[in-house]
Amino acid sequence: MYPILEHDPSPEALIEPGHIVKRRDVPEACVLCFFQEVIAEVCRDARHVFDLRSEIGKNPVYELAVNGGRVAVIHPGLGAPMAAAFLEETIALGCRKFIACGGAGVLNREIAVGHVVIPTGAVRDEGTSYHYLPPGREVSANPQAVTAIETVLQRHGIPYLAGKTWTTDAIYRETPARIARRREEGCITVEMEAAAFFAVAQFRGVPFGQLLYGGDDISGEVWDSRKWQHGQASARGKLFWLAAEACLEL
Repeated sequence: MYPILEHDPSPEALIEPGHIVKRRDVPEACVLCFFQEVIAEVCRDARHVFDLRSEIGKNPVYELAVNGGRVAVIHPGLGAPMAAAFLEETIALGCRKFIACGGAGVLNREIAVGHVVIPTGAVRDEGTSYHYLPPGREVSANPQAVTAIETVLQRHGIPYLAGKTWTTDAIYRETPARIARRREEGCITVEMEAAAFFAVAQFRGVPFGQLLYGGDDISGEVWDSRKWQHGQASARGKLFWLAAEACLEL
């Protein structure tokens, strides 16, 4: 049997997040935002709660006042292993409701740059989720979190798509054959964290949802970057505030 299929259902590991991070006075609601420039802007005058740490340095946790509520804000790093670890540690801090916001590649060129997508499930083409859930092809998003996101988007009249995402560990191994297969099974986006996020959240018993916006296009014969990280400051900022509102909706 391959090691990734050797699921161990033991509820406790030798190193638990609570051994590293102790509970603090933090908001229950937490936004995991992949947009560093947005965090720098919106958290300029925010309360600095704590610093999570890794070998790449400090990762600050902030607290914002949003619509009369308290929301924690953190950058979750990049890729499933780091994102899962930061989610674990944020849970250990005391946060209990989570919405992430970030960008994703699209498997359908009709999904415009900046268009909002809600992942309702993820194909588990990464490794982290297999340490939290039994082997399986997909993992579902939390239904209550999806509903909260949809409620907020509808409240603001924002068009969106809801569907399956493909979570991969290997950004440079998105081959034509693999892309075609993911399209056939209904994936509309590709990213590197959703499956792990959903798995950790299920394992720890916390609601978690995600907001994505359409980025580069991998649906054609050649890659089209569509300059998805440039000129999208407004869209990225709006996505953050929608995520914060959805988190308070949970």
